[in-house]
Amino acid sequence: MTHPFWRHLGFVVMCVCMVSSARAESELEAGVAAVKRGDYETALKNWQPLAQKGNTNAQTNMGVLHERGWGVPKDYVKAVAWYRKAADKGNATAQNNLGVFYERGWGVAQDYKAAAEWYRKAALLGDLNGQNNLGVLHERGQGVPQDIPEALRLYRAAASKGLAQAQNNLGVFYERGRGVTQDYKQAAVWYRRAAEQNNPAAQNNLGVLYGTGRGLTEDIVQANFWFTLSATGGSSNGATNRDNTSRRLTPVQRESVDKLLAEWKLRQAGRSS
Repeated sequence: MTHPFWRHLGFVVMCVCMVSSARAESELEAGVAAVKRGDYETALKNWQPLAQKGNTNAQTNMGVLHERGWGVPKDYVKAVAWYRKAADKGNATAQNNLGVFYERGWGVAQDYKAAAEWYRKAALLGDLNGQNNLGVLHERGQGVPQDIPEALRLYRAAASKGLAQAQNNLGVFYERGRGVTQDYKQAAVWYRRAAEQNNPAAQNNLGVLYGTGRGLTEDIVQANFWFTLSATGGSSNGATNRDNTSRRLTPVQRESVDKLLAEWKLRQAGRSS
């Protein structure tokens, strides 16, 4: 009896991002530290005066606070206004974030063409999220002509510099043979790079390759391990695949998975310390 695996078929669009810089004012850096500890009111006090004076990083971060409802009421329209202030002055992160809002129709009428324009501005400034997100639109043909080679180029550019979403998307292209010769081994390479960065979609996709023996030696222990991590990260496909494979594990295999999970937890703790 065969057991189907569910795969993440869509491309992940990066969520809005918060920025700082090495030379940022102490208030900006203090605000970032406040957000990390969940003290959003202090972050607001640090950033708002800077934003009002025209600091584009502070303006971008004010947009994030309004988008998330951190320290202020959630308000997409105000988030758009802050992102636009910074984007108009050439802040690449704000340009990407504004593109996300146009793509999703948050605080503005949904407009894929406008989203593509802002992603392109960010991408040209080297913003990896902008490169990935513009690639998504080219892959789908939303706001721009469908152009698989251009999507591939953009994914590869961002993936080569370490962006997990782009690495997963590039893996999907290799798995499906989109714009490249189908190559399951290369798909596994890119999925693994993203999975090691805790990308739930890539963790599920890597598990699928282990579960089906495509590009990798079939290994239900490794498959269940990656599905479990994916599920922990919030993937419904990962959860389905974890449950399906868990029912087939022997007690010895279950112990092996538990050992891998414990080792992973220790590695993650070491990286965050």
